[in-house]
Amino acid sequence: MRLHSLRLATLVTLAALAAACTTAPPRPAAAPAVPVETGELPLASDAAADSLLVDVHAADSTIRVDLRYATAANFTGAPLPGYEGNRAFLRRPAAAALGRVQKRLAPAGLGLLVYDAYRPVRATLAMVRWTERTKREHLVRDGYIASRSRHNLGLAIDLTLVDGATGAELPMGTAFDTFDSTAHTANATGEAARNRQRLRAAMEAEGFTNYAQEWWHYSYSLPDPVRFDRVVR
Repeated sequence: MRLHSLRLATLVTLAALAAACTTAPPRPAAAPAVPVETGELPLASDAAADSLLVDVHAADSTIRVDLRYATAANFTGAPLPGYEGNRAFLRRPAAAALGRVQKRLAPAGLGLLVYDAYRPVRATLAMVRWTERTKREHLVRDGYIASRSRHNLGLAIDLTLVDGATGAELPMGTAFDTFDSTAHTANATGEAARNRQRLRAAMEAEGFTNYAQEWWHYSYSLPDPVRFDRVVR
């Protein structure tokens, strides 16, 4: 009886080992999210900015642009320093990728509307000062406002989907610059969830990465990034 029990235990162990060997290997871990804050990167000259940054309309002239920080229609209630024109700039490869996104969306009758792209360092500093004046420093701590933004590198963009013919914005569930969990990309249902996923799929297909706390914010990676403080004109 004891020998029979030992044989049975051995068979059970062997069966478990066989099952473990035939089980599919675990899926690789997802790529780490791009952090909202950058390191202390060097500040490039205006001449360097002029050579490295390009208007997104050079990639596709049909991309719509409505820079909210060039007007009072933003969370601070006033235009931010460094914005003197309604032009969206990105590093050249990122702008080219954005142009491909626009072309990818066109057959579905959709297009892009840009709220912000390259952002001068002085504008980012003004945002941080606003949080201090209004006692809302938690927005920096919670990752909604960056003190060292990827926008300063010309490698981040805030945008939404629009009807390609009329320019009407598609429902996304929240307004741009909503600083709470309802703006987290995954926190939507129905039509808004479908539209967020449409935008994400199109952007990710061309190398952009979404920031999970903001459905509108996407980043593009390039080696050896630098910061810029060139005025947008």
